[in-house]
Amino acid sequence: MATPSSVLTDHSLLSRLDRALFRLETLLALLSGLAVFSLMLLAVTSVGGRNMFNQPLPGYVDWIEQAMPLIAFLGIAYCQRLGGHIRMDIVIGQLRGRALWVAEFTSVLAMLILMLLLTWGSYAHFERSFSFDAPWWSNDSSMDIGLPLWPAKLLAPIAFFVLSLRLMLQLWAYGGAIISGTREPVAVPLIEDAATVAAREAATVSDEGGRA
Repeated sequence: MATPSSVLTDHSLLSRLDRALFRLETLLALLSGLAVFSLMLLAVTSVGGRNMFNQPLPGYVDWIEQAMPLIAFLGIAYCQRLGGHIRMDIVIGQLRGRALWVAEFTSVLAMLILMLLLTWGSYAHFERSFSFDAPWWSNDSSMDIGLPLWPAKLLAPIAFFVLSLRLMLQLWAYGGAIISGTREPVAVPLIEDAATVAAREAATVSDEGGRA
């Protein structure tokens, strides 16, 4: 079931950049979902091989380690764009107007600083693993079948960089809302009350039921 989005769009440059970045985020989220599906197939293959042929899939744990960054990191920017991350709205949900946008701007700025630091640190971690002079360009490998680890380590700074771009766009949107005082800025997820969220989810279920 698709999650209804509360992100508004228009014809402004900010909104066009938001939609362009969202296409990239959607692709990364799709890759993350395919990684989950692939792990399911690997599990079926490994368990089936062990039970029927007494021969589990070689390097099963190694492949899980390689897939974990795909699952853990590639969807975080997509989720941030839709406002899907867990957050405490008890206080912020009571704010209105510029006070709300100042609070959102402050929290997004803190996240951006953290993500830039994580991007820098995770890329340095990747650099220590990657070398053109080493076999498979890797200075380290997995324990069982010797998979190079640098591809998995590269995924973290890529995902963090995309999330940083998303946070920069949201800072732009919240900053503009602070200046203009608008109640409905584009390119950011708007806080909705429980009744609105329930109505959206009910409409989604009804639409999917009608198509079925």
